[in-house]
Amino acid sequence: MTIIRLSPQWEGPHTDFRHTWEGLVNVDQFRWLVRGDMQEQLATAHRELEARHVRAVGMLDDEMRVLTADPTRWREENKLHAEPNWQIITMVFERLLRLGIFPVITTCFMPSVLAAGTLTVFETKSRISQPRDMAEWRRLVGGLTRHLVGHFGLDTIRQCYFEVWNEPNLTNNFFEGSQADFFELYRNTVGAIKEVDASLKVGGPSTARAEWIPEFLEFCREHDMEPDYLIGHIYNNDSEGQALSPFEGPQEDKISKSPHFVAGVVRGTRAFLDSVGYKGEVHWNEWGRSWFPCEHIRETANEAAFVAKTMAEVSQLGDYFAYWCLSDIYDQVGYGRQAFHGNYGMVNHQGLRKPSYQAFQLLSRLGHRRVAHSGEGLDKLTNAIVTHAHDHSQVLVYAYDGDGAPVSSTRQITVNLPPGQEPQTLFRISEEENNTLHDWELEGSPTYLNPEVRQRMEEKNTLFTTPEFTIDGGTVSFLMKTPGVALITFGLPEMENAK
Repeated sequence: MTIIRLSPQWEGPHTDFRHTWEGLVNVDQFRWLVRGDMQEQLATAHRELEARHVRAVGMLDDEMRVLTADPTRWREENKLHAEPNWQIITMVFERLLRLGIFPVITTCFMPSVLAAGTLTVFETKSRISQPRDMAEWRRLVGGLTRHLVGHFGLDTIRQCYFEVWNEPNLTNNFFEGSQADFFELYRNTVGAIKEVDASLKVGGPSTARAEWIPEFLEFCREHDMEPDYLIGHIYNNDSEGQALSPFEGPQEDKISKSPHFVAGVVRGTRAFLDSVGYKGEVHWNEWGRSWFPCEHIRETANEAAFVAKTMAEVSQLGDYFAYWCLSDIYDQVGYGRQAFHGNYGMVNHQGLRKPSYQAFQLLSRLGHRRVAHSGEGLDKLTNAIVTHAHDHSQVLVYAYDGDGAPVSSTRQITVNLPPGQEPQTLFRISEEENNTLHDWELEGSPTYLNPEVRQRMEEKNTLFTTPEFTIDGGTVSFLMKTPGVALITFGLPEMENAK
């Protein structure tokens, strides 16, 4: 059995450790925010993952009925609303704000009546064309901004983020145009928003593989419009597309089989931004191990380990890291039939928490001061985050298997105790523990969860602890099945006895 020995420098200098994975969550498309079950899932994410903002593309889709038929003009030849219809968008904002969540205002996709072309994306047929008339587009974006400010107040909308388009570098996938076309669209969109109030926060370029960021920043500075925040998207298998983003790391990490591609792009982008003096926020508002729409490994404990590994390595190099995405309520290449089918969501249709979701729950139990550590048996795939908070300390251990078919094993973890503290709780995410997929398989893997099965699975679907650790002098030891994640917490003895 492999033994991992961790020696935290408990009494050494500690550094700030921001929880940048908290605060922002992703939903596939804005249309799903009208659903009650989606709102329930967001309420849970607000309570358990500190979700304060939600991002969903497609706010201006025809599905939102902004520039579509007016029922009061049903007898007329021109049946369109004379003015934009903000009713559905307003309702969604009202519901989300009551939950304590601010929507990211995503100015996409293009309403059909404004589209210069006919190309669409997703099974939901979202228009990806440029506007046929930029002045009409500016009026629409400006009208949306004025409506939101007038209805909810400037102080509220100042707490939102405006995002211009989505992955425009994926030509004829998400944007029917060139880089120059997108930059012009961005300039006009920012202008329309800032005309309402210059303090509103607008960002871009929201590019896949974090491309175009150097060119985008140069364009913005040439036009005296420094972005309030920069947005990049990155998936670990983006390297299959020969990404042109900044990169920091060895050449072998730029290949599609490397488990370190995300970290290399984030580090490279941070280094570039520092070199050109960019001081604004940086949002990685889409990231993950794989961009493939359905992949069953995404629902395993190995995904939880990848989440922990990535946040251990680069979470301090940006302001938001929003994993893609929250829910299996999703329809880009089809709407899933099975209860679990390898989709992007951290929760399934019924809101059952997958291992990736519970990895974020464990990360959020960490403190805000990071403790340096050394040890035996550690490498780039198996390591730890050690933190301290007030009279508590935490050690999160992750073991990621970068191969396509992860190999299960058991490791013994030994940790030096913090001075004056004792172990309190141990959480483990593994092939069997804190793993709703395992519970589903025990139920026979039903496509549809009947009320009895769903209730049993929900009862098991909260993080549970295990007492399976031993204290020997100044160390604590426990077993950990890998790939997976484990979190052990420490506190003062009298605090534990008082419970």
